[in-house]
Amino acid sequence: MGNLMLIEFLTVDGVMQGLGSPQEDTEGGFTHGGWGAPFAESIHQVVAPSGLGNTSSYLFGRKTYEKMAAFWPFQPDDNPMAAHLNATPKYVASRTLRDVAWAGTTILSSDFSASVRELKEVEAGDIAVLGSGNLCRQLLAENLVDELRLFIHPLLLGTGKRLFGELPMPKNLELKSVAQTDLGTIALVYGVQ
Repeated sequence: MGNLMLIEFLTVDGVMQGLGSPQEDTEGGFTHGGWGAPFAESIHQVVAPSGLGNTSSYLFGRKTYEKMAAFWPFQPDDNPMAAHLNATPKYVASRTLRDVAWAGTTILSSDFSASVRELKEVEAGDIAVLGSGNLCRQLLAENLVDELRLFIHPLLLGTGKRLFGELPMPKNLELKSVAQTDLGTIALVYGVQ
């Protein structure tokens, strides 16, 4: 049975918007895009190179998928992240997307919750959700998340989309591990109960 895990890069105030590049996500007038770049290299201090080994598939929301699909298929396979993303099955939850060009992608468009439950039954490894804030909140609300892997960067932005919104009820978390980079990023792994 697959383990559904959310992998998120956040500021201390919970902002997840515009991590990668200045123009990545400017919705709502967000002007702090690219804030994660200074911390990117230090992540390898807390994530083993074999860290992708248990990931058997990726699950994305439409917006994150479109941004990822515009970049990763064009990266060389000597980049371990590109090689893994391009070779691993990908699923995208969307009510509007009809066609996908990124090889190995399947659209989940009908009963989303049932599709994810079925995916968890057939996958042997981890199903990783990267970014995809709206999708993450829906997965949490429907009790489909098994694990949170949070990378909290030492930065307060004050504005931007936050990962956690309202939930129908509180969620208890079990701390599994804590690690820190030399730049002050804290990597937390929580089991969701």
